[in-house]
Amino acid sequence: MNKRIPLYLDTTAPGWMVQSDFDGTISLLDVTDTLLNRFGKPGWQALEDAWERGEIGSRECMKGQVALLDMDEAELQAHLDTIEIDPGFAGFVAEAQAHGMVVQVVSDGIDYAIRHVLARHGLGHLQVIANRLVQVGARSWRLESPWASARCARASGNCKCERLAEQQALHGRVLYVGDSTSDFCVSGKADFVLAKYKLIAHCERHGIAHAPFEHFAQATALLARIVLDLEVAA
Repeated sequence: MNKRIPLYLDTTAPGWMVQSDFDGTISLLDVTDTLLNRFGKPGWQALEDAWERGEIGSRECMKGQVALLDMDEAELQAHLDTIEIDPGFAGFVAEAQAHGMVVQVVSDGIDYAIRHVLARHGLGHLQVIANRLVQVGARSWRLESPWASARCARASGNCKCERLAEQQALHGRVLYVGDSTSDFCVSGKADFVLAKYKLIAHCERHGIAHAPFEHFAQATALLARIVLDLEVAA
């Protein structure tokens, strides 16, 4: 059952910033999945299955999967040129920045892919925190995880909870935007959540203050209501 969570947000002090997931939230598809489906050698699905069973963390899963990608950089870029993002995301960023809010992309995906896609859509100025893709041969790649944490409950390559805490210490409050399982843990620590897809049910189930949305045009309208200190219904 959906329930209504009235929340009045004081935006005078301390300030707010925005952290957003990328795959499935900003992008219309999970970029890593599209790369594996097109360029992955046999074995990547077995790693995915082991992760889904909880036998390995997402960091170990993605590291193994990226090692199975067989593509050169030109093929990678050509593929990334086909990736579309939510057409309302640029407007959401502009609205947030008009209210003095920093927008940061925080993902357990691949930094190269995210930066390439954002730049193609005129959003290359956004800060991206994600796993690092390193080319180690003409058609081979390695994934590095400089943002990993031994304390990460999900054993992720990028601990979103730590990234959230850093921004809360810097700005005061974080509005988190996400869609799926990689956002479950961090959503319970955010000051407010804009949720889509699986994250909506998770927030409802755990009583997390949130507002559901399907596309960023809706999220932009919700953002305006939040910064104007009006009621947000979830």
